[in-house]
Amino acid sequence: MKGIYLDYAATTPVDPEVIEVISQAMRDDFGNASSLYKIGRESKQKLESVRRQIADTLNASADDIIITSGGTESNDSAINQTVARLSEQGKHLITTAAEHSSVYQTMRHLETLGFEVTYLGFDEEGHINFDELVDSLRSDTILVSIMAGNNEVGSLQDIQAIGDLLNERDIFFHTDTVQTYLNIPLDVEKMHIDALSMSAHKIFGPKGIGFMYYRNAKADFSPYVRGGNQENKHRAGTEALPLILGMSKAIEKQYVQMDKHQAHLKALRQYFLDGAKARGLNFKINGPLQAELAHVLNIYWPGHASDQVLIKLDLRDAYLSAGSACTAGSLEPSRVLISMYGVDSPRVHESLRISFGDPTDFSDIDQILDIFASIN
Repeated sequence: MKGIYLDYAATTPVDPEVIEVISQAMRDDFGNASSLYKIGRESKQKLESVRRQIADTLNASADDIIITSGGTESNDSAINQTVARLSEQGKHLITTAAEHSSVYQTMRHLETLGFEVTYLGFDEEGHINFDELVDSLRSDTILVSIMAGNNEVGSLQDIQAIGDLLNERDIFFHTDTVQTYLNIPLDVEKMHIDALSMSAHKIFGPKGIGFMYYRNAKADFSPYVRGGNQENKHRAGTEALPLILGMSKAIEKQYVQMDKHQAHLKALRQYFLDGAKARGLNFKINGPLQAELAHVLNIYWPGHASDQVLIKLDLRDAYLSAGSACTAGSLEPSRVLISMYGVDSPRVHESLRISFGDPTDFSDIDQILDIFASIN
């Protein structure tokens, strides 16, 4: 690819081995997994093997893995199905003001249906105040949805502590793990996670495929797409087996090299910060000062409007963003940065998100920093 790509939190290029798996599946595995004849049964067996593979990465039951179109569907559906099931027990929900739009907009919609939502803020390093969460819990709280790792500033929440707390109170815990799956270890039993979401295109897999983990799905998850018995009657529609197998290959590759991957990302992050300092670039970090979600680095560049910088970078074939890919086309400022610094802070309009990936090398960092220095 021509240029410098540093927006891996938005999406990743599909791994060549994944493309080959998808191509082969399109040629050879065209049988409908719901069919009873041999090639249908073979497709079904491959599908269920992927379900077991996913479950193993989470210490989950395979019966609780539901294949979806990606993170947005998984977030939206997990929340909506849970509140529909538990609404007689209460109508109070808790989330954060800095969630991905697929959670945030779903919560705003639920408010129009009579649910009450508490939005927790972030501190200046992108973390919730745990005491505020405790104080927000009520007898009618039925669900808490807090993302594991923030897609804009790279902060990690203490999912273990949150899960322990909510498990003691018997409150359903959903977490968006689109940015964290295979970047940090996740154990749904140990962490008391009741539902989580994943999207394959964040880990060098294809777009349009992902999964949801939903605890005790056979008993507690009602179908939200009706018309067939696919996905253990949880999601009707013929399964996209080539995409599912492509996702499986991406998971296989990322899972075995998780530690190596994280070490590389942390080295890139530090190299960027050291190089910026050496070039006299007045960058300040938005979010955690030390690497947490290592592939995401959000910087405040005083006096440089983010939209103008992005235009200058684009003209030089350098690609990064000013926030979430799902809101990058909007003129509205980042809810994440507003939550952290306030609506009047210059950081809201003078910040950039750099996100690294396995293909990023140190020469990419040098090139982008030289471009920054030339427009300083």
